[in-house]
Amino acid sequence: MISHKSDAFGERLTTAARAKEAMLERFRARPGPNDPAVAAQAAARKATSEARDARNAARKIACDAETARLKSEAAAKAEEKRALAVQQALEAEAAAKHAAELPAQQKAARDARYAARKARQR
Repeated sequence: MISHKSDAFGERLTTAARAKEAMLERFRARPGPNDPAVAAQAAARKATSEARDARNAARKIACDAETARLKSEAAAKAEEKRALAVQQALEAEAAAKHAAELPAQQKAARDARYAARKARQR
């Protein structure tokens, strides 16, 4: 068990009064608002704040530029996909037209062979 020093009540009051007085002296010893050290600290805080604001603004500008670049890339890819879809549609239309003409060409070739065979028989 820890043994405590047994102080009298008067001694405790005196110790408390001295502690309060020491705190008051420390408070009075602080520099005032017109002190050069306080002004220097305030200027340093202001410079730090302005530098932070400048960095944040630069970061925002860079972020906005990156967003714009990504949007333009996305728009270019979308345009490329649209152009590819148009090209594929044109190719499909040409293939369908060719597929529609193919039977007619085959029939014409068949008819020509038939007519040639008939002409040989006569």
